[in-house]
Amino acid sequence: MTLHTTPDDELDDDLAVRRPAAAGESSRASRQWWDRNADEYQDEHGAFLGDDRFTWCPEGLDEADAQLLGPTAALRGLAVLEIGAGAAQCSRWLAGRGARPVALDISHRQLQHSRRIDEQRGTARIPVVQADAAVLPFADASFDLACSAYGAVPFSADTAKLMREVHRVLRPGGRWVFSVTHPIRWAFSDEPGIEGLTASASYFDRTPYVEQDVTGRASYVEHHRTLGDRVRELVGAGFTLLDLVEPEWPARLTSTWGGWSPLRGRHIPGTAIFVTQRG
Repeated sequence: MTLHTTPDDELDDDLAVRRPAAAGESSRASRQWWDRNADEYQDEHGAFLGDDRFTWCPEGLDEADAQLLGPTAALRGLAVLEIGAGAAQCSRWLAGRGARPVALDISHRQLQHSRRIDEQRGTARIPVVQADAAVLPFADASFDLACSAYGAVPFSADTAKLMREVHRVLRPGGRWVFSVTHPIRWAFSDEPGIEGLTASASYFDRTPYVEQDVTGRASYVEHHRTLGDRVRELVGAGFTLLDLVEPEWPARLTSTWGGWSPLRGRHIPGTAIFVTQRG
Protein backbone atom coordinates (compact mmCIF):
# COMPACT_ATOMS: atom_id res chain seq x y z
CA MET A 1 0.00 0.00 0.00
CA THR A 2 1.38 3.40 -0.95
CA LEU A 3 0.35 6.52 0.92
CA HIS A 4 2.35 9.68 0.37
CA THR A 5 3.96 11.70 3.11
CA THR A 6 6.52 14.19 1.86
CA PRO A 7 9.85 14.20 3.75
CA ASP A 8 10.67 17.55 5.34
CA ASP A 9 13.85 17.98 3.29
CA GLU A 10 11.90 17.38 0.08
CA LEU A 11 9.33 20.01 1.01
CA ASP A 12 12.17 22.52 1.21
CA ASP A 13 13.10 21.87 -2.43
CA ASP A 14 9.84 21.08 -4.20
CA LEU A 15 6.83 23.29 -4.85
CA ALA A 16 3.32 21.84 -4.63
CA VAL A 17 1.07 23.01 -7.48
CA ARG A 18 -2.07 21.98 -9.35
CA ARG A 19 -1.33 21.57 -13.06
CA PRO A 20 -1.81 19.09 -15.90
CA ALA A 21 0.49 16.05 -15.93
CA ALA A 22 0.44 13.56 -18.78
CA ALA A 23 0.90 9.80 -18.54
CA GLY A 24 4.63 9.73 -19.25
CA GLU A 25 5.45 12.46 -16.75
CA SER A 26 3.25 10.89 -14.08
CA SER A 27 4.76 7.43 -14.56
CA ARG A 28 8.33 8.72 -14.44
CA ALA A 29 7.67 10.83 -11.35
CA SER A 30 6.04 7.91 -9.51
CA ARG A 31 8.85 5.52 -10.32
CA GLN A 32 11.56 7.94 -9.22
CA TRP A 33 9.71 9.16 -6.10
CA TRP A 34 9.06 5.67 -4.77
CA ASP A 35 12.58 4.50 -5.61
CA ARG A 36 13.94 7.48 -3.69
CA ASN A 37 11.57 7.23 -0.71
CA ALA A 38 10.91 3.49 -0.37
CA ASP A 39 13.40 3.06 2.49
CA GLU A 40 11.89 5.88 4.54
CA TYR A 41 8.35 4.72 3.73
CA GLN A 42 9.01 1.17 4.91
CA ASP A 43 10.83 2.41 8.03
CA GLU A 44 7.95 4.72 8.96
CA HIS A 45 4.97 2.52 8.07
CA GLY A 46 6.37 -1.01 8.10
CA ALA A 47 5.15 -1.75 11.62
CA PHE A 48 1.57 -0.75 10.73
CA LEU A 49 1.62 -2.68 7.45
CA GLY A 50 3.31 -5.74 8.92
CA ASP A 51 5.21 -8.24 6.79
CA ASP A 52 2.18 -10.29 5.80
CA ARG A 53 -0.87 -8.22 6.67
CA PHE A 54 -3.51 -7.30 4.09
CA THR A 55 -4.86 -3.95 5.24
CA TRP A 56 -6.87 -1.85 2.85
CA CYS A 57 -6.35 1.59 4.35
CA PRO A 58 -5.09 3.82 7.20
CA GLU A 59 -8.35 3.06 8.99
CA GLY A 60 -6.95 -0.45 9.46
CA LEU A 61 -9.64 -2.45 7.66
CA ASP A 62 -8.12 -5.88 7.07
CA GLU A 63 -9.07 -8.33 4.34
CA ALA A 64 -9.16 -11.07 6.98
CA ASP A 65 -12.24 -9.35 8.42
CA ALA A 66 -13.77 -7.64 5.38
CA GLN A 67 -13.33 -10.49 2.84
CA LEU A 68 -13.84 -8.09 -0.05
CA LEU A 69 -12.05 -10.50 -2.39
CA GLY A 70 -14.48 -13.22 -1.37
CA PRO A 71 -14.41 -15.88 1.35
CA THR A 72 -10.86 -16.38 2.64
CA ALA A 73 -11.18 -20.15 2.33
CA ALA A 74 -11.91 -19.75 -1.39
CA LEU A 75 -8.57 -18.00 -2.08
CA ARG A 76 -6.62 -21.28 -2.14
CA GLY A 77 -5.19 -21.98 -5.57
CA LEU A 78 -6.34 -18.68 -7.12
CA ALA A 79 -3.96 -16.57 -9.21
CA VAL A 80 -4.02 -13.03 -7.77
CA LEU A 81 -2.42 -9.87 -9.15
CA GLU A 82 -1.55 -7.21 -6.57
CA ILE A 83 -1.11 -3.85 -8.30
CA GLY A 84 1.05 -1.16 -6.68
CA ALA A 85 2.23 -3.79 -4.21
CA GLY A 86 5.06 -1.91 -2.50
CA ALA A 87 6.87 -4.54 -0.42
CA ALA A 88 4.14 -7.10 -1.22
CA GLN A 89 2.69 -7.30 2.28
CA CYS A 90 -0.79 -8.05 0.91
CA SER A 91 0.58 -10.67 -1.48
CA ARG A 92 2.37 -12.36 1.39
CA TRP A 93 -0.92 -12.58 3.31
CA LEU A 94 -2.60 -14.04 0.23
CA ALA A 95 0.17 -16.62 -0.17
CA GLY A 96 -0.36 -17.62 3.43
CA ARG A 97 -3.97 -18.47 2.55
CA GLY A 98 -2.96 -20.69 -0.35
CA ALA A 99 -3.35 -18.16 -3.17
CA ARG A 100 -0.77 -17.72 -5.94
CA PRO A 101 -0.02 -13.98 -5.90
CA VAL A 102 2.11 -11.87 -8.20
CA ALA A 103 3.16 -8.49 -6.79
CA LEU A 104 3.53 -5.67 -9.33
CA ASP A 105 4.97 -2.25 -8.63
CA ILE A 106 6.53 0.53 -10.69
CA SER A 107 9.31 0.99 -8.11
CA HIS A 108 12.31 -1.32 -8.19
CA ARG A 109 13.32 -0.24 -4.70
CA GLN A 110 9.92 -1.12 -3.25
CA LEU A 111 10.20 -4.59 -4.73
CA GLN A 112 13.68 -4.94 -3.25
CA HIS A 113 12.03 -4.51 0.14
CA SER A 114 9.79 -7.45 -0.73
CA ARG A 115 12.90 -9.56 -1.31
CA ARG A 116 14.38 -8.31 1.97
CA ILE A 117 11.30 -9.34 3.94
CA ASP A 118 11.19 -12.77 2.31
CA GLU A 119 14.86 -13.37 3.11
CA GLN A 120 14.51 -12.18 6.70
CA ARG A 121 11.51 -14.45 7.21
CA GLY A 122 13.15 -17.38 5.46
CA THR A 123 10.00 -17.97 3.41
CA ALA A 124 9.42 -18.57 -0.30
CA ARG A 125 9.88 -15.49 -2.42
CA ILE A 126 6.78 -13.67 -3.56
CA PRO A 127 6.93 -13.37 -7.38
CA VAL A 128 7.42 -9.70 -8.23
CA VAL A 129 7.21 -7.71 -11.46
CA GLN A 130 8.30 -4.12 -12.09
CA ALA A 131 5.87 -2.46 -14.49
CA ASP A 132 3.43 0.39 -15.03
CA ALA A 133 -0.10 -0.64 -14.06
CA ALA A 134 -1.52 0.98 -17.19
CA VAL A 135 0.57 -1.38 -19.37
CA LEU A 136 0.33 -4.78 -17.68
CA PRO A 137 2.87 -7.31 -19.02
CA PHE A 138 0.55 -10.31 -18.79
CA ALA A 139 -1.53 -12.34 -21.22
CA ASP A 140 -5.28 -12.03 -21.39
CA ALA A 141 -7.22 -13.88 -18.66
CA SER A 142 -4.09 -14.63 -16.57
CA PHE A 143 -5.59 -14.01 -13.12
CA ASP A 144 -8.61 -14.96 -11.04
CA LEU A 145 -8.49 -11.83 -8.85
CA ALA A 146 -6.81 -8.42 -8.84
CA CYS A 147 -6.35 -6.06 -5.90
CA SER A 148 -4.66 -2.82 -4.96
CA ALA A 149 -4.43 -1.20 -1.54
CA TYR A 150 -3.67 2.46 -2.27
CA GLY A 151 -1.34 1.41 -5.07
CA ALA A 152 -0.99 2.68 -8.64
CA VAL A 153 -4.53 3.98 -9.24
CA PRO A 154 -4.06 7.47 -7.72
CA PHE A 155 -0.77 7.91 -9.57
CA SER A 156 -1.94 6.98 -13.06
CA ALA A 157 -2.87 9.73 -15.51
CA ASP A 158 -5.08 7.39 -17.56
CA THR A 159 -7.03 5.29 -15.10
CA ALA A 160 -9.64 4.43 -17.74
CA LYS A 161 -6.84 2.61 -19.57
CA LEU A 162 -5.66 1.05 -16.30
CA MET A 163 -9.16 -0.33 -15.68
CA ARG A 164 -9.26 -1.80 -19.20
CA GLU A 165 -5.89 -3.44 -18.62
CA VAL A 166 -7.04 -5.03 -15.37
CA HIS A 167 -10.19 -6.24 -17.11
CA ARG A 168 -8.06 -7.76 -19.88
CA VAL A 169 -5.83 -9.81 -17.57
CA LEU A 170 -8.72 -11.05 -15.39
CA ARG A 171 -10.73 -14.15 -16.13
CA PRO A 172 -14.52 -13.77 -16.50
CA GLY A 173 -16.15 -13.38 -13.09
CA GLY A 174 -12.91 -12.29 -11.42
CA ARG A 175 -13.03 -9.55 -8.81
CA TRP A 176 -11.04 -6.30 -9.01
CA VAL A 177 -10.94 -4.59 -5.62
CA PHE A 178 -8.95 -1.42 -4.95
CA SER A 179 -8.74 1.31 -2.33
CA VAL A 180 -7.91 4.97 -2.88
CA THR A 181 -8.10 8.22 -0.97
CA HIS A 182 -11.79 9.08 -0.76
CA PRO A 183 -12.45 11.59 -3.56
CA ILE A 184 -14.14 14.05 -1.19
CA ARG A 185 -10.76 14.55 0.51
CA TRP A 186 -9.57 16.49 -2.53
CA ALA A 187 -11.82 19.38 -1.46
CA PHE A 188 -10.05 19.64 1.92
CA SER A 189 -6.56 20.56 3.06
CA ASP A 190 -4.47 17.45 3.58
CA GLU A 191 -3.87 18.13 7.26
CA PRO A 192 -4.68 15.87 10.24
CA GLY A 193 -5.79 18.73 12.49
CA ILE A 194 -8.84 20.98 12.52
CA GLU A 195 -7.58 22.87 9.47
CA GLY A 196 -8.20 19.67 7.52
CA LEU A 197 -11.96 19.95 8.16
CA THR A 198 -12.44 23.08 6.06
CA ALA A 199 -13.17 22.72 2.34
CA SER A 200 -10.60 24.77 0.46
CA ALA A 201 -10.95 23.58 -3.14
CA SER A 202 -13.56 22.32 -5.56
CA TYR A 203 -14.37 18.63 -5.44
CA PHE A 204 -14.93 18.88 -9.21
CA ASP A 205 -11.44 20.20 -9.98
CA ARG A 206 -9.65 17.25 -11.61
CA THR A 207 -6.36 19.12 -12.02
CA PRO A 208 -3.55 16.85 -10.79
CA TYR A 209 -1.57 17.55 -7.63
CA VAL A 210 2.09 17.93 -8.58
CA GLU A 211 5.26 18.44 -6.59
CA GLN A 212 7.95 19.90 -8.85
CA ASP A 213 11.44 21.31 -8.64
CA VAL A 214 12.50 24.83 -9.61
CA THR A 215 12.75 23.80 -13.27
CA GLY A 216 9.17 22.54 -13.31
CA ARG A 217 10.16 18.87 -13.43
CA ALA A 218 7.59 16.79 -11.53
CA SER A 219 8.88 14.72 -8.63
CA TYR A 220 5.46 13.46 -7.47
CA VAL A 221 2.02 13.38 -9.11
CA GLU A 222 -1.45 12.32 -7.93
CA HIS A 223 -4.62 12.37 -10.01
CA HIS A 224 -8.14 13.07 -8.79
CA ARG A 225 -11.35 11.45 -10.01
CA THR A 226 -14.81 12.02 -8.57
CA LEU A 227 -16.89 9.04 -7.44
CA GLY A 228 -18.92 9.35 -10.62
CA ASP A 229 -15.77 9.44 -12.77
CA ARG A 230 -14.52 6.27 -11.15
CA VAL A 231 -17.81 4.40 -11.59
CA ARG A 232 -17.96 5.40 -15.27
CA GLU A 233 -14.38 4.21 -15.82
CA LEU A 234 -15.18 0.85 -14.26
CA VAL A 235 -18.45 0.34 -16.13
CA GLY A 236 -16.80 1.49 -19.36
CA ALA A 237 -14.08 -1.13 -18.91
CA GLY A 238 -16.65 -3.89 -18.41
CA PHE A 239 -16.82 -4.17 -14.64
CA THR A 240 -19.89 -4.41 -12.44
CA LEU A 241 -19.74 -2.42 -9.20
CA LEU A 242 -20.66 -4.76 -6.34
CA ASP A 243 -19.95 -2.47 -3.40
CA LEU A 244 -18.40 0.84 -2.41
CA VAL A 245 -16.93 0.61 1.08
CA GLU A 246 -16.18 3.75 3.13
CA PRO A 247 -14.41 2.51 6.29
CA GLU A 248 -15.18 4.42 9.47
CA TRP A 249 -12.32 5.42 11.75
CA PRO A 250 -12.12 2.88 14.62
CA ALA A 251 -12.00 4.17 18.19
CA ARG A 252 -9.02 1.93 18.96
CA LEU A 253 -6.82 3.67 16.37
CA THR A 254 -5.23 6.81 17.85
CA SER A 255 -2.28 7.33 15.49
CA THR A 256 -2.15 9.57 12.42
CA TRP A 257 -0.84 8.87 8.94
CA GLY A 258 -0.24 12.01 6.93
CA GLY A 259 -3.67 13.62 6.58
CA TRP A 260 -5.47 10.65 8.13
CA SER A 261 -6.29 11.14 11.80
CA PRO A 262 -8.92 10.28 14.42
CA LEU A 263 -10.23 13.86 14.28
CA ARG A 264 -10.81 13.90 10.54
CA GLY A 265 -11.97 10.29 10.55
CA ARG A 266 -14.87 11.16 12.85
CA HIS A 267 -16.20 13.70 10.34
CA ILE A 268 -15.31 12.81 6.75
CA PRO A 269 -14.39 9.56 4.99
CA GLY A 270 -10.74 8.99 4.26
CA THR A 271 -10.88 5.93 2.04
CA ALA A 272 -13.06 4.54 -0.75
CA ILE A 273 -12.82 0.84 -1.61
CA PHE A 274 -14.33 -0.23 -4.93
CA VAL A 275 -15.45 -3.87 -5.09
CA THR A 276 -16.06 -4.89 -8.69
CA GLN A 277 -16.45 -7.96 -10.86
CA ARG A 278 -15.37 -8.58 -14.43
CA GLY A 279 -18.15 -9.32 -16.87
